[in-house]
Amino acid sequence: MLKTSKSGLIIWTLGLIYVSFASIAFGATSKPNIILVMTDDQGYGDIGAHGNTMIRTPNLDKLASESLRLTDFHVDPTCAPTRAALMTGRYSSRTGVWDTLGGRSLVARDETMMPKLLADAGYATGMFGKWHLGDNYPFRPEDKGFQHVVQHGGGGVGQTPDYWGNNYFDDTYWVNGTLTKFKGYVTDVWFDEALQFIEKNSKQPFFAYIATNAPHGPFFVDEKYSKPYADKGVVSPMAEFYGMIENIDENMGRLDAKLTELGLHENTVVIFMTDNGTAAGVSSEVTFI
Repeated sequence: MLKTSKSGLIIWTLGLIYVSFASIAFGATSKPNIILVMTDDQGYGDIGAHGNTMIRTPNLDKLASESLRLTDFHVDPTCAPTRAALMTGRYSSRTGVWDTLGGRSLVARDETMMPKLLADAGYATGMFGKWHLGDNYPFRPEDKGFQHVVQHGGGGVGQTPDYWGNNYFDDTYWVNGTLTKFKGYVTDVWFDEALQFIEKNSKQPFFAYIATNAPHGPFFVDEKYSKPYADKGVVSPMAEFYGMIENIDENMGRLDAKLTELGLHENTVVIFMTDNGTAAGVSSEVTFI
């Protein structure tokens, strides 16, 4: 069984994650909470801990300093295949997923997914944000083992399968299949809903999957996050891209604070990862050490 560090924060390998899930499913006595955060189109160089001297990511830097870091970790080159592999523990093409469009993002109907295994093992399961493995029955997250779902449609906010008019601010998302209007910025909404789920289920084992659509384009973020970069000479859309990541970092700090408030650090595994390479690329402002 996996043990958390004193801080309760760990970045782990897919292989060991699934060893943990298997031990849970087959009756291990201790059931740690699991929080999996996956950002969209954030690359290796888009975090301060990896040597980026421009971006401000103090919470992710702290997480990295306290965690097991993976230096030979591989994902698929696009969104849906990585998510299919993550949710099934199988090579993405074996699940029927090898692209993001034309029906190639639909996991085969008979694939067993991680949330189903965890739900069967007594976990409360919640998913917040981007699914990108099917918008209709029987491919939705609620069809695959997630008991509580707050999501946008398709592969990104504002794309064709999403609710018409969504633009990252005060959008309408699906809550367990019902369209629901929200106030606030998209990434804040995902974390708000996830933190409520964690607090509601703090007395039982839970699995919270927070899959942000940020920092995938279009690069929309409040100016208070992008302007400091623009003022330093970072041009658009890089300033907005960095601002979106800074907002994610801020929300990671909120997550850490909630775990502290609820006394959950000692029995919670937190995994942070990204789905594929960077969206905005490496600019001249970035240096590596």
